[in-house]
Amino acid sequence: MLDSKVLLLILGMTLVTYVPRAIPAIWLERLRFGPRVEKYLNLIPYTAMAALIFPGVLSVDAGRPWVGLVGAAAAAIPAFFRKPALLCVLAAVAAEFAVYSFL
Repeated sequence: MLDSKVLLLILGMTLVTYVPRAIPAIWLERLRFGPRVEKYLNLIPYTAMAALIFPGVLSVDAGRPWVGLVGAAAAAIPAFFRKPALLCVLAAVAAEFAVYSFL
């Protein structure tokens, strides 16, 4: 049987993890923002994704950093035309494959 201290620790970690996520979800649902603030908030996921992906673009192949830039450019083209994310990923993979196969 688990010790009561371990169960209490698990319960505490559950609350510490869940409460900060649940409160804004409930509270922000009732708030109404202006159109400029809403546009700003809608851009945050794209900005975060770019910040997570870009360092990997330059470190795909340490000897040839331009390979990552080719893949990023190939993904950016369908993304610019608002195509699905899967198509952007497939375009990047195809470009990387072509670079590695033919160059």
